[in-house]
Amino acid sequence: MADIKTEVLNNLPKDAEISMCNFEAANIILYTKNKDFFLDSKDAIKDVVNLLKKRIELRPDPSITLDMELARDKIKSIVPEEARLSEITFDPQRSQVIIEAEKPGLAIGKAGDVLRQIRKETFWVPLIKRTPAIRSKIIENIRGVLYENSDFRRNFLDQVGKRIYSGWIRGKKEGWVRVSCLGASRQVGRSSFLLQTPESRILLDCGINVAAQGDEMFPHFDAPELKINEIDAVIVSHAHLDHSAMIPLLFKYGYKGPVYCTEPTRDIMALLALDYIGVGHAEAAKPLFSASDVKEMVKHTICLDYEEVSDITPDVRLTFYDAGHILGSAISHLHIGNGLHNFVYTGDLNYETSNLLSAANTKFPRVETIMMESTYGGKDDNPPSRKECENQLISIVKSTLENGGKVLLPVLGVGRSQEIQIILERAIREGLIPKVPVYMQGIVWDVTAIHTAYPDFFNNRVKRSIFHQNNNPFLSEIFKQVGSRKEMQTVIDSGDPCIIMATSGMMVGGASVEYFRAFAENPKHNLIITNYVGPGSLARRLQDGEKEISFQVGENRTETVKVKMGIHTISGFSGHSSRSQLMNYIYRLDPKPKKVLLIHGEVSKCLDLASSIHKANRVETVAPRNLDSLRLR
Repeated sequence: MADIKTEVLNNLPKDAEISMCNFEAANIILYTKNKDFFLDSKDAIKDVVNLLKKRIELRPDPSITLDMELARDKIKSIVPEEARLSEITFDPQRSQVIIEAEKPGLAIGKAGDVLRQIRKETFWVPLIKRTPAIRSKIIENIRGVLYENSDFRRNFLDQVGKRIYSGWIRGKKEGWVRVSCLGASRQVGRSSFLLQTPESRILLDCGINVAAQGDEMFPHFDAPELKINEIDAVIVSHAHLDHSAMIPLLFKYGYKGPVYCTEPTRDIMALLALDYIGVGHAEAAKPLFSASDVKEMVKHTICLDYEEVSDITPDVRLTFYDAGHILGSAISHLHIGNGLHNFVYTGDLNYETSNLLSAANTKFPRVETIMMESTYGGKDDNPPSRKECENQLISIVKSTLENGGKVLLPVLGVGRSQEIQIILERAIREGLIPKVPVYMQGIVWDVTAIHTAYPDFFNNRVKRSIFHQNNNPFLSEIFKQVGSRKEMQTVIDSGDPCIIMATSGMMVGGASVEYFRAFAENPKHNLIITNYVGPGSLARRLQDGEKEISFQVGENRTETVKVKMGIHTISGFSGHSSRSQLMNYIYRLDPKPKKVLLIHGEVSKCLDLASSIHKANRVETVAPRNLDSLRLR
């Protein structure tokens, strides 16, 4: 640890006047008292970066920064009014100023000229954040937590850096690599995997099985190799509950290390965790964790952009790539031991450009082993094309509305709902379906607000629409938030046709179940299932054709409803890849892996996809079971 700091300082010019050298996780932060060196280091920093292959950032020493109130006024005068500033927050400990604007591109300026002017006139380091087009309380709260805990964050990130560089040896290429399956092996749900090396214990995801009960809900926390106080880092592929729900529980159990994810994943993950507390699970006597545990998770989160390389332990380097599944979803590339082994964990992936997101990345620097989902890996899992499914959705919605009925769409709060929003907005704008309100209940509205903060994560077509045509589909007037039970009852009682999007997507609780109970016995209405539904869930029972559904009413009484509304399934909107897309993904991988591990699928699908990939690509394939441990190197 001292060695790398010494190497950095020894390779800087004598007049650099470095007052402090700290870590911010893998980043090495230098503070200078020399104003000229801060504004122009004359490639000195770049030369050290090229030598050590580490991220090094130069900041002004707090003693040379402009007074905060004077700097605030100066920033307001420099940033164009058209950028529409909403907040300016100073972090004096780190000499940074966080500038929130509705149009961050204008706050950055052409080729960064506005940022350079702010640095030159204030000697603060400006960070630009986008103000969500729809107000997001969760984003405001998260940013507030981070700002309020700036001292904690500084010390925490420094400790993470000390751990990363504690075993820093350039060129080390020996050791072993092992992965243990704590969940989601030959099943869908409770994704969690422990990657181990001589230096590192890294947890990949920690989710819940939302369609299960009892111990089957949770990852195998009792696995002998899992010791929470020994985990070095947690990596979250994306925010869905089956991948992230149990991370606050780790902090309740005493975990104090970093959680790596993208920024949208952090925000949505926190929102879903708080919603999970609020809604509760049908079988849980009390919440598994508290809001304070969620807050601890946020305080310990380190966000990385796609293709940003970062050391996370002494012998593991992480890079995220776009997974195409939901906003901020990431494929994790882990470079282990300076070339010892390269491991890729896909999380959930979609190898197709959707209405909202780009297709999953297939190009990596090196790959020896890939662990890939197989949710739709069975021979029959090749749904109609996305366009055919759009036409089917529009047809069902159109006929229902024209007959005076209501359309109920039970949706996953994240991903599928925003995809369908874009389809409905376009269909109404183009006159393909009648213009009716689209009511959104549950966390769908809050998640959509988060989407408006991160348009840079969308595919090129949606980004062009937002940035160049000033048309953000999520801001359409057709979308209406249902925020209370009274408003919900108004929607139910209204005789007017409408579309309702409500969580949960599997109908294991939440508003979607209440709407179903209200509409089930009226044949004018239609329910459309557009996402994966787990065995035992209400949505799967309806999908399988059950015509009488009983609900517990109070402690000693049940109520049975006869299902007369139409039940439809459209499977082509999935954020998961189809069977053919999964096969094509492996075929297109560059470079080719030597081993493929198939997880996150029902037993038959994991085994069938493993067999097919082996035959087509002549690579070793394994479909591990829960609690299996596999040596990769």
